[in-house]
Parts: sequence; structure tokens; C-alpha cells
Amino acid sequence: MKKEKTLIMVGALTCLNLSVSAQDSLKKKELNEVVITATRSEKKAEDVGRSISVISAEEIKNSGVSTVSELLARQEGIYVVGAGQNPGMTSSIFMRGANSNQTILLIDGVRITDPSAINNAIDASELSLANISRIEIVRGSHSTLYGSAAIGGVVNIITRKAQKPGLSVDATVVAGTFGSGTSEISENIYVDYALKNGFYAGVELYNTNVNGLDATVDTVKSPATFKHSDMSDDFNKIDYVGKLGFKNDKFDVYASYKQTHQLTDIDQSAYRDDDNYTLDFNRSLITYGASYKFNDKLNASYIGGFTKMKRLAVDDSSVVDALGTSNSTYNRGEYEGAVLSNEVQANYTMKGLNVVLGAGMYNESMNVNTRYNSVYYNDTTSLDSIKPQSSTSNVFLHTDLGGELFSSKLNWLTLSGGLRMSNHNVFGTNVTYEINPSVKTSEGGLLYFSYSTGYNAPSLYQLYDPTKYTTWDMSYSTGLSRGNKKLNPESSKTYEIGFKQKLGNINLSVAYFKTVVENVIEYVYLWDKNIGIDTLGQNWFRDDYRGDTYINAATMTTEGVELGFSSKINEKFFVSANLSLTSGKLSYNPDDIDTSHTGGNHVQVFSNGAFMTNKNVEVIGLTRRPSTANLSLTYLPIKILSLRADVRYVGSRADATYEPTLGPYGAQGTVSVRQYTLLDVSANVKIWKGLSAGARVSNVFDEKYYEINGFTTRGRGIYGNLKYTF
Repeated sequence: MKKEKTLIMVGALTCLNLSVSAQDSLKKKELNEVVITATRSEKKAEDVGRSISVISAEEIKNSGVSTVSELLARQEGIYVVGAGQNPGMTSSIFMRGANSNQTILLIDGVRITDPSAINNAIDASELSLANISRIEIVRGSHSTLYGSAAIGGVVNIITRKAQKPGLSVDATVVAGTFGSGTSEISENIYVDYALKNGFYAGVELYNTNVNGLDATVDTVKSPATFKHSDMSDDFNKIDYVGKLGFKNDKFDVYASYKQTHQLTDIDQSAYRDDDNYTLDFNRSLITYGASYKFNDKLNASYIGGFTKMKRLAVDDSSVVDALGTSNSTYNRGEYEGAVLSNEVQANYTMKGLNVVLGAGMYNESMNVNTRYNSVYYNDTTSLDSIKPQSSTSNVFLHTDLGGELFSSKLNWLTLSGGLRMSNHNVFGTNVTYEINPSVKTSEGGLLYFSYSTGYNAPSLYQLYDPTKYTTWDMSYSTGLSRGNKKLNPESSKTYEIGFKQKLGNINLSVAYFKTVVENVIEYVYLWDKNIGIDTLGQNWFRDDYRGDTYINAATMTTEGVELGFSSKINEKFFVSANLSLTSGKLSYNPDDIDTSHTGGNHVQVFSNGAFMTNKNVEVIGLTRRPSTANLSLTYLPIKILSLRADVRYVGSRADATYEPTLGPYGAQGTVSVRQYTLLDVSANVKIWKGLSAGARVSNVFDEKYYEINGFTTRGRGIYGNLKYTF
């Protein structure tokens, strides 16, 4: 067994990430695939001078995974924390080493966020595989086309439209287990009816019910210690989707509605179980769009969306001893957010020229109401009087200039570039741009370079949180709020050079990137400027603390190399692989501190405990940004049978942990989390026309590993499925 695991690890490290597709998805790769996200216009994938991936509906079906998080985790340059943990656990997307709130997620081109979250990042666990036509991924800064947060990259989930005329049905049932006492069952049914004149309507229902693992690691081994834990953290999720549309040679009009509801058992924190803590999440999402093709050169379109979400976290009392004593506490938090987005754009295309011109509005709002009750203390907070909200207007231009526009001898050259001007109601105007030349080096070969700037707006919480520090006896307050309306957006510069080559049935890609993000927003403690740092907190008769807040404090540098490979070896054997090597650091300069906000007090960065008042500080390594590799193989021994193996390697990395020795109050330290390698195998067989069955074993060797320190991951999983399509 150990020998087999070692061979798998070596294979993953050397060329790695075999991400194999089934026969239909490999056939797709042989075609001139068209993508839209990279340039906001239709363009052949091999002609795009950026690092991109497209995951088709067939690839999703044949992948064997049950969540978007698991699917994205197989792509180069992406690490999804939470993808392998207990279902429903928070999933965060880290692309190219960027922070989790620096990758933009779109549904049909409409940005989806969580305005009530501290950093505005979406929890990827809310995303199901329901109603997906394909997923397009563009790596690297893309703020010129998509605005705030597109520093690490863009993930665009494109939903289904009309299929063939008549009735179409797609139904799937999956059931399995992934550890002792666990079970998972999900059902998905999609029904579409299309008329020959172009009208269509589709509805979909996705439901999953999980009896899960204890999500936290239990470190209490003494049998004499009282424990009243819930050994099973359950998860229940249901999505309803409806879509209406009309499409012909001139028009493409649609409107869709999606309702997501999920209920999750959660815990206090790493290593700290809680038997009465639940998170109830609801999101309503409306997207709509219309486009009109004037002629072969000019097209105009309009897209928009509105989403409203609500998270309700309730932590009721727990029994704390064998006598049945309760801690008599009740904690309730209600978090609401809403986003409205509307954009118009025009596309003009002719030989050697493609122009995209657009404008839009983006509005966010949020509210928070919390209540804490105990025998000794009661507290409530509310943002009802503040009503945090922000609005951003923008105009953007993107152009592809082909050398053939000037001379047929220059058809090997393309120069792409763009410019966006955004105006935010708090920090004002922001300009981003990109320059992207590419050269066709040979038949099927493309060498490209990209320089792009990006930005990430402060979240509503970081801008408006009204929390203020006051001494316990109410005798002193700095008047400083945690929220900081003086925050500037995080700004980035990204350099990328890459090469793509198609040689028959072989596809190769390599890319190097470097991103520097300035004005990184940090949560910090403030300490009395009149007290020496070495003596802070040592005199209990004085108050050294001056509160906490958010400031622009750091410069983050990330760089890495990505390799990709896919090949159809023959009619029965397919292989694909990728490797991502990533490194990063944080730099702090005291000259960058806005002393008018901090009052000149000592500044301690919570994320690493560093005091940045008197000297430059550099922190090597970023938490939860490992190097990764993926390998996938597909074998078709007979026409009706498909066999698949997927190997995923994740390198060692630093994770966050609370360290009480870092300053008077402690701060966030780091702990090393070891590398791991996982093997999944699956088989699918066609039973009858439209009917197929499959089996999957995930984490074959029952590897014990961690994605987040202190939280468990799924063990060996055994799943079966039935699919019917007509």
C-alpha cells in the first residue's frame, strides 16, 4: 500500500495533475472551442493571449464530483479551501496566490458576492452544479473588463439555454458515504422545452441531504472529560432554478431565477465543537439579458442581475457537565446583503479588428443585527441606522488589433489592450488598463505577454463597521471606529508571459506570472504611542489599548509557474495534467500608515502579530496558498464503458492559528500543514439509450489530511449514481 501511494505522489509531482476527461469532453477539445469571458466577445480559445480553461457540461458530468468547489480545485492555479471538508463547510477560492476576495465569480457575466461578509468574498459552498452549461476560467488580473476583485482571475459560470426543439430531460441520483456514520444523497432533475421558433423554458431542482462528520478535530482524549459534542455535522441544501428565453439569428433574450437554501451544522472554531450552532443561508438570484445582432460586424447586448442573500447564525445553549448544567447563553446573528448590477456593451468585429465598448452600474448594500444573551450580560448590535451601501459606475473599452488589419504579412501578430474607468461613491475614481500582445509562432503555437492593472474595493464592513473601543468602566474612548471610510482600494500590477502549443492531439501550455498588490487592507490593533512596544500590556493599572480598525497596510507579492498538458493518446486512452507552483510574501512600511486615522499610535497587524510602527517588516509565505498538481486518466475499454482515475497533490503550506504570545492580546500566527495526495477512481457504463450508471471511490487510500488546521476532511467515499437523459 505504501509503495502504491509513493508511486502516485511521484507521478503527481513530476508532470502533474492528470485531469482526465471522458470521451465526449476530449472530443470537445479537438474542436475550435469558442470562449467569451477572456475578451467579452466570442473568440477561439487557441487565439486568446491569456491563461484560460473551459469546463464543459460533459466534463462536469464525467468528473464524478458533486460540488463546484471540487471541480475548481482540479484546475491549475486554483486552491479551494473546504473542497474536501465536511459538506457545507465554508469554501474559499484562492487563485494564483491572491486573497480569497481577489477572485471574481460571475454567473452569466453578473458578479456574485456576499456584501454582508467581512471581506465581501462569496462562500463557494453555496454553489451547486445545477443548471451549468460550462465554466470559463481566466487567470490573472482582469479588472479592465470586470472591475473590482478581478486580481487573481475570473470564474464565469454560464447557465443552460435552449437545447434541441422539443422536450429534454436530464435526471441524476447520487448516493454514498464518506466515513463512519455518514451518508449523502442528492437528486437533480432538469426539464427543458424548446419551440422551433426560438422560445424555450427550463426548470431545475437540485437537492442534497448529508449526515456528515464531526467537522472539528477532537483533541480531548481523556475519558473522564465531559463532552457533549454532536458527532455528526449535517448539511441540507436545495436549489430551484427557472429560465425563460428566446433565441434566433438576431435576438438572444433570457431571464432566470434561482433560489438557494441551505442549513449547516457548524462549530465554534478549530478544535472547538458546538452541538447547537447552525447556519441558515438563503439567496435569491435573478439574472437577465438581451442581445441583438445588427449584422455580421455589430452586436449590442445588455446583461444584469439582482441578488439578495441572508445568513442566520444561531448558537443556543450547550450542556457543559455531566449534571446537565447549561452555559445559559444565546447568540443570534442575522446578516443580509443585496447586489444590483446592470451593464450594456457593443461589439464591433471585422477582419483584424475587434472592439468592445461598455458601461455599467454596480450597487451593494448590507445590514447586520446580532443579539447575545447570558445570565450576566446582554448585548445587541445593529446597522439599521447606518444602512451601509456603495455604488460604482464604470465605462470600459477593449480592443484586439490583428496584424492583418495593416498587412497580410503581419497576420502572426495581435495586440490587445483595454481601459476601464470606475467611480466609487466613497473613494472616487479608479483607472485600470491592460496591454496584451501575442505572436503566432507556428501552426497551433501562441506566445503571449500581458501587463495588467487591477483593483479591489473595500468591503462595506471594512468601510462602515461602527464598533468603537471603550474602556470597561466607560471612562475612555478614542472615538475610532473599526470601519474606516478613508480606505483606498487595493491596487495590483500583474506581469504574465505564456506559451500554448497544439501538436495534433497534444495540447501544451506554460505560464509565468508575478503580481504585486499595494494598499492591501489589514485588520490591526492600535496601542498607546506613549508606551514602549516592549512594555505594552505589562501594567494592569493602565490601559495601553487604543482599539482596532482596518487600514491600508501591506504590499503583497505573488509569483508562480503553471504547466498544463492534455492528449488523446488513441481512441481509448486520454490524459491531462497540470502543475502550479506558487510563492508569496507580505511587506509592511511604516511610511504607508495613515497616521491621521491611527492617531500615530503603535500599529500591530493581526494577521501575523508584527508591529509596523518603527521599521519595515517582511513576512515570507502566505497562508493557504500551496503548490498543487492534478492528474487524470480516462480509459475506454469498450464502447459503453468509461474508466477514470484522478490524482491530486497539494503541497505543504502555512495555515492560520491564534498565537497568544504575539503581543499583549495575541494575534494570528501560522502552523505548518503537511502535504497530501488523493486518488479518486470512477466508472460509468451505458445501460440503455439515455440511461447510464456509475460508481466512484474518492480518497481511495483513506488519507488523513487537513485543508484547515483543526477541521476534519472526508475519508474514503463510496458513491453510486444513475443518470437518465433524453
